[in-house]
Amino acid sequence: MNRDLFAAAAVPRLPFIERDLLFPVHRIYCVGRNFAEHAREMGAPLERGTPTIFMKPADAVHLDAALPYPPGTRDLHHEVEMVVALGRDADGPLAAGEGLALVCGHGVGLDLTRRDLQAIAKDKRLPWDVAKGFDASAPVSALRHVDDGRPSPDTLLWLEVNGERRQLARLEDMIFGVDEILVHLSRLFRLRAGDLVFMGTPAGVAALQPGDRYRAVLEGIAQLEGRVLG
Repeated sequence: MNRDLFAAAAVPRLPFIERDLLFPVHRIYCVGRNFAEHAREMGAPLERGTPTIFMKPADAVHLDAALPYPPGTRDLHHEVEMVVALGRDADGPLAAGEGLALVCGHGVGLDLTRRDLQAIAKDKRLPWDVAKGFDASAPVSALRHVDDGRPSPDTLLWLEVNGERRQLARLEDMIFGVDEILVHLSRLFRLRAGDLVFMGTPAGVAALQPGDRYRAVLEGIAQLEGRVLG
């Protein structure tokens, strides 16, 4: 009988706020350029077009308040985002309006980015993996179950660094809403319970330095606090 060569790595599990539940992470999908002002600050075209999708490995999830500064970069940027958690599998491609039924919770997270390496990748038309998919590149808060509250279009999303507000937007400012993104993803991948979707960041992305303290908030839903280590 065959046996594993080594023990399988543990699956990251996110806690739920005020519930004795854990969310085992399957995949992490990320939406790029989903706020017009952020697209402008990055010099990206503003046509609606097709959503920009990239992925991070599941073990990029980071739950500790102590955030290590990653190797290989001198320009680590924060991107605060609403995080959508799926609690059901999709039975193939979704029709418009069917995506929200998969959602079991919401949180707030950071899509950390090695901006200098991303700039090189963009210039050479290479993938963004080393810029986006490194260890601890996806700090995520505890999740709020949908039965305990859902964000609305006027819900505020913001990030403070050392007490200074850097990013702020309402969810209604997103170019593509949650249902649209889930429908789009379902036509490209098999959506599964355990999937996380980072829904894009507002304008105001900037560098994080060792010693910085950050606080990310999805108003009335979740918050995430931490400190960047040297």
